[in-house]
Amino acid sequence: MTGYLPHSDALKRLANKLPKTELHLHIEGSLEPELLFELAQRNNITLTYADVAEVRAAYQFSDLQSFLDIYYAGAAVLITEQDFFDLTRAYLERADADNVVHVEIFFDPQTHTERGVDIGVVIAGLRRGLLWGEATFGITNKLIMCFLRHLEEQDAFTVWEQALPYLQEIDGVGLDSGERGNPPEKFKNIYAAVREAGLPVVAHAGEEGPAEYVRSAVDVLKVSRIDHGVRCIEDPLLVAELAEARMPLTVCPLSNQKLQVYPDLADHTLKFLLDKGLCVMVNSDDPAYFGGYVNANFDACIEALPLTEMDIRQLAKNSFEASWLPESVKADYISQIETLQI
Repeated sequence: MTGYLPHSDALKRLANKLPKTELHLHIEGSLEPELLFELAQRNNITLTYADVAEVRAAYQFSDLQSFLDIYYAGAAVLITEQDFFDLTRAYLERADADNVVHVEIFFDPQTHTERGVDIGVVIAGLRRGLLWGEATFGITNKLIMCFLRHLEEQDAFTVWEQALPYLQEIDGVGLDSGERGNPPEKFKNIYAAVREAGLPVVAHAGEEGPAEYVRSAVDVLKVSRIDHGVRCIEDPLLVAELAEARMPLTVCPLSNQKLQVYPDLADHTLKFLLDKGLCVMVNSDDPAYFGGYVNANFDACIEALPLTEMDIRQLAKNSFEASWLPESVKADYISQIETLQI
């Protein structure tokens, strides 16, 4: 990994100060060990870890699946509406500290319903937390329900049916979990049903899966954003098409490093994709597990990659362009980004 660039401290100050959105955040992945233990005690759940230090020591992953194993185990402490509220509140406190002004967060209902937690309980807790964040910090929000791609499409239809009474609380639908062997087209029928209901759709693609998964997410699922998407570089024609379409890629650098997609962040494609004109931005993915929230991801990229001041401002602007905010609100924040001085 490269050392500090001569202007890295100034770039970090700029990145930290700029208003930003976060469009790729799994709320269950923001469960810090301290809150994990607190909720386990509240719900009389015995953990296999002795203390917080042992949990953090376990956060060493060789690939996506090894991460998912501990991720799903940790989510088992989330049971009541208050648990989901506390989880969301804790994340939004960190988002506010990073000058994140708008969030579009993922949640995985199947992770909870298979444990007997009603989807209505999950949504009520998350929504209450988001409303608290808006009232307390002014952080606006969207809530995106994700299907688990390692399960069958019929399982997605089941949770979709469970979610129908709560559609007014859900702003969009996504697709996450183990990518290998689970191409986007596996879910083409449920995505057609979601689009028919009028909800926008996104999907994880091109993280551990190949560039073809990015293309099929666009062509078959008809997504409005690609989550991750970094392996699109395997197909130069696809890169050009994504750039021309301004198809957003919600890139998560520290996540990519931790899961060994790019073991050395100096090899990450963020700068390359930015230079190619793609609508890429910086997100934290599962920050409790991957070692950093949004500003920590910016800091790490500034240390590892030859990013310029223009790049930093563009990454922040892209995060608003790719959001589901009203156009007038986007324009106001983008103007702030262009004029803010440090």
